[in-house]
Amino acid sequence: NGLMTMGKWSSDTSVIRQCFSKTRALFDEMQKADIPNMEPRYLSMGMSSSYKLAIEEGANLVRIGEGIFGPRT
Repeated sequence: NGLMTMGKWSSDTSVIRQCFSKTRALFDEMQKADIPNMEPRYLSMGMSSSYKLAIEEGANLVRIGEGIFGPRT
């Protein structure tokens, strides 16, 4: 249970950070909401190129496939 975003495709880190920040705010709202059978635990944000920003913005899961396996062919 949770939310996932890769962030906006941009070289401007402020644009990416804004996307992560908005997703974090929504995640926080979901955690506070009293919705039966919904207990969001995971905030998955970022990819190999943006995982550091994602962690700074509160991600508890990151997607770093290319950073481990290399570029897609």
